[in-house]
Amino acid sequence: MNFNWSEYLTLAQELAGRVAGSSQEAKLRSAISRAYYGAFCSTKNYLIKQGHEIPKTGEAHKVVREIFINKKDLLSKQIESNLDRLRKDRNDADYEDQFPGALNEKTALDLSRAQKVLNDLAKC
Repeated sequence: MNFNWSEYLTLAQELAGRVAGSSQEAKLRSAISRAYYGAFCSTKNYLIKQGHEIPKTGEAHKVVREIFINKKDLLSKQIESNLDRLRKDRNDADYEDQFPGALNEKTALDLSRAQKVLNDLAKC
């Protein structure tokens, strides 16, 4: 069944304290999306503090991953791999009418991946 995109508005209203009752699917899709952005923006800010120039456009998503791809250590490769998987899942959550796979399991996995990115950044 296709996702009813207007449920995101209901969720936004719920988060703002205006209504209650957004769907579980809207919550899980939003969780995947926010997990990605939590990991991505933390990684981007880490790189900026390291002296890297990151574009302020959508290109930033690619540039951040490329910086980690070009590093030779295993930790950097893990950060890039987890960011890439999170980005792909975020794209599915944000754009696909039907989410591929089991949404509950994917959400749990992506929350773990995002936490791993933050933990790995702390080790860099």
